[in-house]
Amino acid sequence: MSMLTDAMEADAHRTGVRREGMYSALYSFVEKLASSIGPLILGGALSYAGFNPSAPPKIADESVRQAVLLGVAYVPENMGIFADLTVKENMLLAARNASRASQMDEARLKWIFSLFPPVEKFWNHPAGKLSGGQKQMLAVARAIVEPRELLIVDEPSKGLAPAIINNMIDAFAQLKASGVTILLVEQNINFAKRLGDHVVVMDNGVAVHAGTMQALAEDEQLQRNLLGLAL
Repeated sequence: MSMLTDAMEADAHRTGVRREGMYSALYSFVEKLASSIGPLILGGALSYAGFNPSAPPKIADESVRQAVLLGVAYVPENMGIFADLTVKENMLLAARNASRASQMDEARLKWIFSLFPPVEKFWNHPAGKLSGGQKQMLAVARAIVEPRELLIVDEPSKGLAPAIINNMIDAFAQLKASGVTILLVEQNINFAKRLGDHVVVMDNGVAVHAGTMQALAEDEQLQRNLLGLAL
C-alpha cells in the first residue's frame, strides 16, 4: 500500500498557513474518505474489512468506535497523552480487546517496543514525566497498539530533536512496509520527502499542488515556486 503524505504546512512562516485551515482539511478528508475516494481505495490503495462500495460509510457521521472498527487511527498534534496515567495505562486504553496489560497482544507489543524502545523502558512511569519526543513515540505507539489500515498523523516531527525525528521516520517506514496507509500532515518537508509517495502542498488552506513526491523532489524550480526552497 502506498503512503499518502500531505505536506499541508510546507512553509508556515512563508505562507502564513493557519492551523484552523489544516484542521478543517484533515477532518474533511476523514469525513469524505469513503464517499470521495472509496473506488480508489478498493482499487488497491487501501482496503477496509466490510467496506460496502454501494453504501460507503461516512466516518464523521459514525461513532468513534465505528472509525476504529474501520481500522482508522488518529494521532493529533498535541498527542493526546493522559499525563496522570502510566505509559502502560495509556496503551491499554487503546487496546479494545484487553482489560488488563496481560491480555494485550504480546507479539505486537514486542514489535512496538522495537520501534519505540522508550515505550518499554518507561512502561510503568507516568506519561506526563516523559520528554516531548518520548510522548510522541507513545502517541504513535498507542495508535498502532491494534492493527490499522489507515494512520492519520498530525505534525509528528514538531519540536523534536533530529535523533528522535530519525527514529520516527524509521518507525513510519516500517509501518508503511507492513501495509499501513499513512496520511501525514507535516511542515518538515525533508521528513515527508523520506517517506511519502504522494504530496499535496497547501497555502492558506488551499491546495496549490498535488502529485508524486518523487516528481516534487526532482524538480528544484517547482520546489522554489511552492516552498521557497530546494529539497
